[in-house]
Amino acid sequence: MEIREVFARNLRRHRQKRGLSQEALAHEAGVDRTYISALERSVYGASIDMIDKLAKVLQIEPATLLDRSDGKSRK
Repeated sequence: MEIREVFARNLRRHRQKRGLSQEALAHEAGVDRTYISALERSVYGASIDMIDKLAKVLQIEPATLLDRSDGKSRK
């Protein structure tokens, strides 16, 4: 799986885990909802600064958004 797809999957999973809509995440991160949608569909790649900003909103480490594991073994 390409890193952009890994990021998209992890972003969506962690956003949903926190109970945030794309719009709520976008608002907290100071970006447009369509940008979050595009990230989750692997249309765009996020900059390292954006990964950090999104991770802060999601209250996770930035590396978590790039983790290639499937997350099944994690709580």
